[in-house]
Amino acid sequence: MIKIGVSSCFMYPDENRVIFGPKTLCYLERDMARYLFRKDVLPILIPDLEDDDLNTLLEQMDGFVFQGGTDLAPETYGETPIGRWKGDPRRDQYEMKLLDYAIQNNKPVFGICRGFQLMNAYFGGTLYQDITTQHEEALQHRDAAAYDQLNHQIEFVPDKLLDHLFKNQQGSMTVNTVHHQAVKELGKDLEVLAVCPDDGIIEAFHWTKAPEGKVLGVQWHPEFSANSQTKLIDEKVIYNNFLSYCK
Repeated sequence: MIKIGVSSCFMYPDENRVIFGPKTLCYLERDMARYLFRKDVLPILIPDLEDDDLNTLLEQMDGFVFQGGTDLAPETYGETPIGRWKGDPRRDQYEMKLLDYAIQNNKPVFGICRGFQLMNAYFGGTLYQDITTQHEEALQHRDAAAYDQLNHQIEFVPDKLLDHLFKNQQGSMTVNTVHHQAVKELGKDLEVLAVCPDDGIIEAFHWTKAPEGKVLGVQWHPEFSANSQTKLIDEKVIYNNFLSYCK
């Protein structure tokens, strides 16, 4: 059985919440759980534990997935907030520990949306805190009403990993888009694998100091593909590649 450690989303104490109002919740989004689970794959939510207990748990994992959610705090990548997007510094600190463990112990990593942005910050890159105000030529990459039904085209860098993995893809090269932040300055030793051809926003990269694709992130949400009313690229391809390293 392959054990996949999944970083938690956090929900903090809220006196207006009837259930667990004064408590902090660690959770896994349902579509993500369904996307990651297979008969021979066990996704395991990693709670916010003390370091000694956390390391004991991390030692059991064969690979790590960093899921989407709240923004990164600008301070995490050396910037000052430009507006209302303050991010989640507590989650940043927690996930940076997980990612550092994975990198230092040569574990496979798959970052999705926020997880992709976290990876960029870990390797010294920066983000557009708000695409709309900082990248005026960009497409709309997030719509609260349309949510995972908002899509755009994707373009793979020729002769790189994703270009090879999707060489037999039939039909439109389309992905969903549910983010208002994006990679601005690319982190050290990261290689771009895909972009949005309409505005140049980076959509995928991998870390070049590991075997090709072993430490990889994407800006879109492959776990949401099952909900899509539009045909998207095959969501299983990148996950299969990740699992091949976990084995």
